[in-house]
Amino acid sequence: MVDPLSLVAYCDSFLASGDFDDFAPNGLQLEGERPITRLASGVTACAALIEAASAWGADAILVHHGWFWKSEAPCLVGIKGRRARRLFKAGASLIAYHLPLDAHPQVGNNVALASHLGWVDAKPVADRRGLLWSGRLRLGCSPEALAAHVSERLGRPATLIAAGRERIERIAWCTGGGQGYIEQAAALGVDAYVSGEISEQTTHAARELGIAFVAAGHHATERYGVQALGVHLAERFGLEHRFIEIDNPA
Repeated sequence: MVDPLSLVAYCDSFLASGDFDDFAPNGLQLEGERPITRLASGVTACAALIEAASAWGADAILVHHGWFWKSEAPCLVGIKGRRARRLFKAGASLIAYHLPLDAHPQVGNNVALASHLGWVDAKPVADRRGLLWSGRLRLGCSPEALAAHVSERLGRPATLIAAGRERIERIAWCTGGGQGYIEQAAALGVDAYVSGEISEQTTHAARELGIAFVAAGHHATERYGVQALGVHLAERFGLEHRFIEIDNPA
């Protein structure tokens, strides 16, 4: 059992959240009414996750995508109002970590994705704040085989831009909406770049840079960091932890 403020203080230090100029507040976004013994984790603080976590009896919900994004109106009306009312009714806390959870070298989305997909020599690129990572495949393969492996391991079809590449050995990646880093990835001399999303211009960039590109899904690539952080917190504070998957094809 741990009180929300103590849990968040630990997370802030562990994830070095103060080092990031983020798009949303990191840490405690809504303080619940009781100490935490049951911690639910999920990718996004949507209504379905709140309902499922409440039904399980969670005292806190830990997410990667929380509330109060800079581009959004701050008022708790409409969808945001309904989510907040449900969470208040449940008496649970909401804890969110965005960029700090992408970048963390032990439980972050990027390192966790590499582990899940079996990539080796994974390390962050120094000038990308831990958001762009590089490594290599255990065994080189074709772009088509890489995309098939990613699709099988993540449970959803990936989009492939082969860009004339015949063999993939060195690889770079950034989970979620990291497709904009494709030029920085190509500058590393890698054979392929993997991210969650693809934009219209990403196809042309891949072809012109001569680098294979795989879009594996924003949600699909960011399921593993929050799970790893939840497991870590459960072990450290003696909590019961459950990851709740809310399917999202994006």
